[in-house]
This record gives sequence, structure tokens and C-alpha cells, in this order.
Amino acid sequence: MRVRDLLAPGAPRLRLLAAEEELDRQVSGVMTTDLHDPGRYLHGGELVLTGMLWRGGPADSERFVRTIAAGGAVALAAGEAEVGPVPEDLVEACRRHRMPLLAVPDDIAFGTVTEFIGRQVSADRAADLAALVDRHRLLVSAAGGGGLDAVLDLLGGDLDLDCWVLTPTGAVIAGPADRLTAEDRDQLVRAHLAAQRQRRRPPHRARLAGGAYSLLPAAASAEHEAPLADWVLAVAGDVTEWTTKRQQLAENLARLVAAERHRRDEGRRLRRRLADELLALLRRDADPAEISRTLYASSAMAARYESPEPKSPSQGDSWLVLSAEGTGLPEGMVRAVLEEALGGTTDRALVAGSGNGAVVVLPALDSPVPADTLRDLLAPLEAGLGSEGRITLGVSAPAPGAGGLRGALEEARHARRIAAARVGRVCVAGPEELASHVLLLAAVPDEVRRAFRSRLLDKVIAYDIEHQADLVRTLEAFLRSDGSWTRCAGQLHVHVNTLRYRIGRIEELTGRDLSRLEDRVDFYLALELA
Repeated sequence: MRVRDLLAPGAPRLRLLAAEEELDRQVSGVMTTDLHDPGRYLHGGELVLTGMLWRGGPADSERFVRTIAAGGAVALAAGEAEVGPVPEDLVEACRRHRMPLLAVPDDIAFGTVTEFIGRQVSADRAADLAALVDRHRLLVSAAGGGGLDAVLDLLGGDLDLDCWVLTPTGAVIAGPADRLTAEDRDQLVRAHLAAQRQRRRPPHRARLAGGAYSLLPAAASAEHEAPLADWVLAVAGDVTEWTTKRQQLAENLARLVAAERHRRDEGRRLRRRLADELLALLRRDADPAEISRTLYASSAMAARYESPEPKSPSQGDSWLVLSAEGTGLPEGMVRAVLEEALGGTTDRALVAGSGNGAVVVLPALDSPVPADTLRDLLAPLEAGLGSEGRITLGVSAPAPGAGGLRGALEEARHARRIAAARVGRVCVAGPEELASHVLLLAAVPDEVRRAFRSRLLDKVIAYDIEHQADLVRTLEAFLRSDGSWTRCAGQLHVHVNTLRYRIGRIEELTGRDLSRLEDRVDFYLALELA
């Protein structure tokens, strides 16, 4: 039973005087004492009943409460029959030590309180011991049928135990979502990620306005190397104060959630192959028809259970591209994180990636389109990033059809560079933050971009390769310096005459004049395309 059960209808008529926030503590028994130092007789989990005969003055209250708190008592019930109303100094001492304090009126016998607690604790233990095997069997059966929601419904109905399975960004995978606010979910996953980062041993504990919660990780396997992508099992109450049998039930539930996570990840393998194939097609400027076939296969897979005839995505659909990169994170982490974060938003996201980067392609209608929305979605992950950890992400504008995806990928990469220049652990930039020339370049057909870049830079690049002349780097520095000879020479650590020679060689090779604004703009755009 919990301390709060002593205030429920049908319980002895007690009054709560202090530490209302601690009423979810589990009571395992009762100790009646008026000893000045009862700590050595406490084993933990007891409600201490006292007539306050030990009290000679205010200092005694502080000492007594400190002693029983150190001994593991979960609450104090003070009888008013012998010395009258509970003194204020005892109330204050209980507040300081977060010890629930209950007043026992002079017409309520200690025996009545003890008998009530004994019945409740015995009933709890009997229920745990008698039904544990059957309950585990039902849990396994429910997981094979209705999934995690069926398991958590069973626990809620059978044990009055609220549990939730959350993603690292706070989305509800299973459990009664209406009983946990968005703010509560955010605080829970942040507490879990912070504990994981500090390598604290689970279960991790968090205290919200509604009470205590226990947090257990649900990794897909023991070798799982993406803690930022782990599911979290959140259980109402402090598991560490439960009986051993109930703790085993929570641990078994966490393993069951991990198994479901593993099953789900196995189902994602084909989508990952499709995503990697799509990214390879985009990188080699494949024919839009070939890209459309991959997109159609992805949509057909996602819509298998929604519609027998999914619409081809090449017929007027708009697509978004997200480009992400992680620093200070294990390889593959960013991909796993985005799969979990966007999995709560859409089943149609294709997440490709290798190393520390990832690229996402998803229908524009299914996505958290605005960059600030995506930033809010990923914000809880900050708690799990170490001192060197960062995630930067760029979002493209909607691309009409498969033919626009190559330009959208380039646009998303430009936006990610803008995000990377900012301060913060999780930074996101959207298409509205890009310069206008980038938007124009992204809309230009690939063959036109390649021809423009080649016409301006191929001879310069070939000269660099043959003579090790560093002309391309000189050109970049000259444009960044707004054509200032002295500033550019200083950045390159060369003499101004050397710089003038190199710029002259570039002008000879290309037939352009770098003193003209138009030619500078052309070179700038060509370098951006390179």
C-alpha cells in the first residue's frame, strides 16, 4: 500500500500535516515507538506510530525525524491522545526531511491504524505472490496479440499501475497518453537521457508535480549503441520502494518492451535499404523515373495496411529533404535518432545515412514542416548529448515530384551549414533562412548546373592539378575578401604580388575579369555549385 491510502475513504480518520508530495511511498509495515532513538530497529518501509512522549522541546523533533528518515521510515503518524495537538516544530522538521506527517486524533486507537495497514499490506503481498505467474503469462500473450498497448492496459486494470512507453523525444508509443501531459513527457525523457549520459544505473527516478516516476531503458539489444534512440519505459511510482516481486514485474515489462522494439527494428530493415538506394540515386543524378520507382515502393510498404492500392508518389506529390549531421556521437546515432523522432510523425519517412550523417526524404504533408517545429521535436535530446555532442539539421522547401529531389537535397545541405554555424546542442535551419541565390540554384536543372560549373572552373582545376598552383583556394579567398588585395594576401599568407599573379592566371584561363562584379558573381556561384 501507499501512504496516500491512509487518507482514502474507509481508512482511519487521519489528517495530513506535511510532505504531501511524498504520498506515493510504499508502506511495508508499522513500528510503534516512543523511544528517543528508534533508528536501529527500522528496516525500511515502515510507518512510525508515536505518542510523542520522547519530545521535551523543539530540538527533539528535529532529532527524532532525522533518525527515522535515516532508518528508512516512509511516514510518521503522531497520536494526539497523550500530549495534545501535533506541535509546529514537528511539522517543520517533517517538511525539512520530506517525511509525510499524519495526525492521529485522540479517538483513533493505534491498534486501528496498525490493523488497517496490516490488512492492506497482506492483501498486496498475497495478490503479488498468487497471481505473478499468471500475470507474466498474460503479458506474453498480450504482447503477441494487441501489442504493447494491450500489455499496459492489462497492468492498469489488474494492478492499477500506470505505465508508458516513450520515444526519446517524448512521443507516446504505448500507454494512456491522456494521463501524461506533453510537459510531463518532456521532463521524463530529459531526466532519462541525462541519467543515461551520466551512466547512472537504472531504474532512473524523476519527480514531477503529479508524483514520482521510475524510468527504465528499453534498448533493442545488449549491443545497442544508440542510447539517444532508446525507448523509455516510464512507470508511475518509485520502483525501488516496491516489493521484490513487483520489481521483477517491472524488469520483465522492460524486457518485453525491448523485445517489441527489436521486432519493430527488424521490420525497418527493408525501408533502410530503400532509403540507402534512394540516396545513392540522388547522388548520381539518376533519372527521375528511377527515383519515382523507389519512392513508390516506399509508399506502398507504408500504406500496406491503409489502402490496397496506394497512389504512386510521382503523381503530383511534394517531398521534403532533411540533411543532418552529428558531432561527438557514435556512428549511426543520427540515423537512429531521426528514425525514432520522425517515426512518431509519419510512417513514410525514408532515413538514409552512414557515419555521422543522415538524409531523410518524406512526403511534405506528413512532416513537421517548419524548422522551429522540428527543433522543438528534437529539443529533449539535448539532455543526452555530452559536452562535445551536437546535432545540426537543415530542411528543404517542398520539392514537386521526384525530379526536384536532387535540388532539395542540395538546399537541405546548405540549410544544415547555416545551422552548424549557430550556437547550441540541437540546431535546425529551414529554407526560409537561405540566401535567394541558393534557392535559385536548387531550382536549376542538374545538367545546367554542371555545364555552368564546368565552363568556369574546369580549366582552373586542371591547372591546379598539373602545377599545384592553389588557384581555386586563392579564388575563394579573393571573393570572401570582397576583392581586397591586402586582406586576401593576409589570409593566404602570401605577398600581394604573388596574389596578383595568381588572379591574373585565373583571368587568362577563364577569359573573365575579376574586377567586374558580374564575373565575380559568376565565379561565386560556380564555387557554390562545386
